[in-house]
Amino acid sequence: MHAGKNCAGERNGIKMNELQKILGKMRQAVDHYGMIAPGDKIAVGLSGGKDSLALLLGLHGLSRFYPHPFTVCAVTVSIGFSGQTRGDFAALERLCDEMGIEYRIEETEIAAIVFDERKEKNPCSLCAKLRRGALCGAAEQMGAGKLALGHHKDDVVETFMLNLMQTGKIGCFMPVTEYEDTGLTVIRPLIYTDEGDIRRMVTKAGLPVYKNPCPADGSTERANIRGYLNSFDKDRRGLYRRILGALERSGLDGWKE
Repeated sequence: MHAGKNCAGERNGIKMNELQKILGKMRQAVDHYGMIAPGDKIAVGLSGGKDSLALLLGLHGLSRFYPHPFTVCAVTVSIGFSGQTRGDFAALERLCDEMGIEYRIEETEIAAIVFDERKEKNPCSLCAKLRRGALCGAAEQMGAGKLALGHHKDDVVETFMLNLMQTGKIGCFMPVTEYEDTGLTVIRPLIYTDEGDIRRMVTKAGLPVYKNPCPADGSTERANIRGYLNSFDKDRRGLYRRILGALERSGLDGWKE
């Protein structure tokens, strides 16, 4: 395990108790779905957004006391927007260096493919697919057998509702996905964690959140679904918890009680 200059939760005077709520929910998800095995090397998909930052600190903190020893590395996929340079990720690089975490920036031309060549009206699906492929390839090159993504509980529920309302299908991404052709496993340790808890922790810790340069950011169907669910939840507290519970009880897509 990387020792690092500072352990997770101690950066800039932020003590481990700031991470306790997230670590507790993360431990619950990891244990329930058997996400981590002894000797794992886990690559964190580090976009620089609040969710991936919380995932990085959470997994690094968990590695200090989890009964199955594992190591953490991180990879950032550069989408290749005009004017985007490696320097944009300097703060992420410093953060990883502080914690002794191996870090890699994967350069791609995804923006040109999605917006210039394909001219996608709804670019998010293709962009996510290409980014996932780049992340998987980089993780394998770093010697990681697992790739951790920062999808939290709100993402789970919103994805479920998007599938239902847009395509008429009942389903969601899986907590654990194994790719037999490559041997890589994708895990989502934040699936029990509320987005609000992530936002509060990242803000209080003063972490270097990277602003998404995508022109479609904030104007997607997912954002519309989120607004609808939040409005409904105001008078019916616990909506996200109930939908997640229903998904687990259904047994769909690798979810389980």
